[in-house]
Amino acid sequence: MSNLNLNKVILCGRLTSDPELKTTQSQISVISFTIAVNRRQRSNENNQQQVTDFINCVAWRQTAEFITRFFKKGSAICVTGSIQVRKWSDQQGQNRYSTEVVVDDAMFVDSKAEASGRDSVPYNTPSEPYATPGAAESFDVVKNDDDLPF
Repeated sequence: MSNLNLNKVILCGRLTSDPELKTTQSQISVISFTIAVNRRQRSNENNQQQVTDFINCVAWRQTAEFITRFFKKGSAICVTGSIQVRKWSDQQGQNRYSTEVVVDDAMFVDSKAEASGRDSVPYNTPSEPYATPGAAESFDVVKNDDDLPF
């Protein structure tokens, strides 16, 4: 029997609200947000209907800053991360649970033209640390591809 343990989540959907960047007491950036994800569900008559799930997510540090900078309500987003279940006691002493996705990476889903047509993502050329000015000038132009190894 294998001892395989895997906790990996990939979600593609739309943000349900504008992300709001917060900072912990130790100055760490964090955001909590919800992604609306559609899925198909079979009904009793073997017909499929579309159901929307609302998945709670949390992102930390640079990932939180990236999402806050480039995404807003309605933006299509793809995230990868892991599921986390938190347990705490409320004021009445009852155990409470919360399940959320801890986001490791976030990616654009829409093309620049699609997103700007809906006015959903402020695609402007980012400055540091997302782009390195002048990096393209350091490449050599290959005029003859006969010397390439592939």
